[in-house]
Amino acid sequence: MEKITASKIVAVCRGIEPQQILSAANAVSQGGIRLLEITFDQRKEAFYHKTAEAIRLVREKGPGSLCIGAGTVMNLKQLEMAYEAGAEFILAPNVNRQIIERASQLGILCVPGALTPTEISAAYDMGADIVKVFPAGLLGSAYIKAIRGPISHIPLMAVGNIDQHNFREFLDSGCMSAGVGSCLMDKKLIEEGRFEELTALARKFTTEGS
Repeated sequence: MEKITASKIVAVCRGIEPQQILSAANAVSQGGIRLLEITFDQRKEAFYHKTAEAIRLVREKGPGSLCIGAGTVMNLKQLEMAYEAGAEFILAPNVNRQIIERASQLGILCVPGALTPTEISAAYDMGADIVKVFPAGLLGSAYIKAIRGPISHIPLMAVGNIDQHNFREFLDSGCMSAGVGSCLMDKKLIEEGRFEELTALARKFTTEGS
C-alpha cells in the first residue's frame, strides 16, 4: 500500500511475451516507474503459466525497485499462481468475494474492479485494500469527483483509458493511483527493441505524476 501510494503510476503489461518483459521492465524502471502489473490472458488456461513465468522472471532478475503485481486475476487458480510466482499485489476487472478473502489470507494486497458507488463500497466491505474504478477513462475525472464525497474513505485506483493527457486529472480528483496500459507499455516500442524511447515515455508519466 505504501509503495502504491507513493509511486501512483501502475504500468500495465498486457500481451507482452516473457522473453521481452525483463527488458521492458528495466526500461520503465529507468524512467521512474515503480509499479508493474503483468496481466493474465483469460483465453486459455494454458496461457496462465506465461503470466506466472513473467512475474517470476521480473521478481528474480528485474530491478529491485519494482513492485510486481498480477492483473486480471479472475479465479483462485490464477491467484495462487500469482502468489507463488512472487506477485505483491493483484488486480481484477470485477469483484469476487472468494478472491478478496483468499488474497487476505495469503497477505497479498487486493485491488478488485468496480464502477458504481454500490459496487465500490461492497468490494471494500469484503476486504479489498484498494478499489479499481474501471473503466474510469470513459467516464472522466468528473465522475471520481462526484463519488468521492460519499465514499471518501475508500482508496481508489483509476484504470481504463488512462493516458498521458488525463492521468493527472484522476489523481487530482481523488484517486490515489492510476493504471496505465498501452500508451505507456507500448508494444511496438517493446517489439522493436526501442527501450530508450520506452524509458523516455515512462519518465513523462513519473515527472508529471510527482
